[in-house]
Amino acid sequence: MNFTASDRQYMTTALELASRGVASCMPNPQVGCVLVREDKIVGRGWHQQTGGPHAEVFALEQAGDQARGATAYVSLEPCAHQGRTPACSKALITAGIKRVVVAMEDPYYEVSGRGIKQLKQAGISVECGLLAAEAGWQNRGFIHRCQHQRPWVRLKMAVSLDARTALKNGQSQWITSAPARADVQQLRARSGAILTGIGTVLADKPRMTLRLPDTNRQPLRIILDSHWQTPADAPILTAPGMVMIAGLAGTAAPEKLQAACAKYGHECLGLAPANKGLDLIQLLDFLADQQINEVQIEAGAVLAGSFISAGLVDELVVYQAPKLMGNTAKAMLVLEELTSMEQVNNWQWQDVTQIGNDLRLTLIPIATKN
Repeated sequence: MNFTASDRQYMTTALELASRGVASCMPNPQVGCVLVREDKIVGRGWHQQTGGPHAEVFALEQAGDQARGATAYVSLEPCAHQGRTPACSKALITAGIKRVVVAMEDPYYEVSGRGIKQLKQAGISVECGLLAAEAGWQNRGFIHRCQHQRPWVRLKMAVSLDARTALKNGQSQWITSAPARADVQQLRARSGAILTGIGTVLADKPRMTLRLPDTNRQPLRIILDSHWQTPADAPILTAPGMVMIAGLAGTAAPEKLQAACAKYGHECLGLAPANKGLDLIQLLDFLADQQINEVQIEAGAVLAGSFISAGLVDELVVYQAPKLMGNTAKAMLVLEELTSMEQVNNWQWQDVTQIGNDLRLTLIPIATKN
């Protein structure tokens, strides 16, 4: 497709609008829509909340009669089915839209090309593929779950310049600066679940809540705790939001822990044993069934290493501070011993950004790079 500079500008605006729903529209994808008539934007919209109107509806309402003969720039293929809301493809047709530019097809099986087909059958010119990579990255969790029936797994770590996560005595607050820690909240905002291990719960007593001023939701917090060691008064249990404790199937949590879970509305999940721990694949499959698009791991070196060794990490985000902690400090990861360079984990840079005085390094496994 030969897209113009104006096409790119309007689609960039649609993507920016879509990002406004990152914390509120899940498990649905982020979608933005811009309506343009005679080189002027006449309507803007984004999917603001699960169960609410889609981006196209808001844009059409804003445009009113000016929508007739306009071009619609949509960051994801308009839906073609009646779900919680009516089909957006039909709304665009009814409004008299003349041309639709779509960043990428929707991988969801009930849409997946049907929206584009309906628009074309109605005589509307449809062009697809403008800023597709950017749109795909924006909705990477939703797309991954649709295509692989498993959530997108992001491993977040904070390390020193020499890749250490804590001093030998366990002290780790704070390796990174306040701006970097604030940036982590943006990653939590797009996550359906935050996962940690019992070691982190016992050592750091975290709450792992989403602390953004304009959000009223909390990601599901998951504790991998094979032997049900989570204290009944752990801060993570008394903080707002739901917690799921995953332990070994066939064993029971202590009565005090069960009582605390019942009091605060938390759940316990039994998982099969695997590799001296719990079955991580079973857990991810379960979370996909719960429509969790993205899981963010915030854990210690052993659990983080287990996910990497199992090939289950889709995105690695490392906040690196310009500090040196020494060789006695705790290492970033515990990985299985390798005996040849062919076994080494290979990653590709996705992004490198300075946050305050730290670096945010974003990488993806080369094997899964599109």
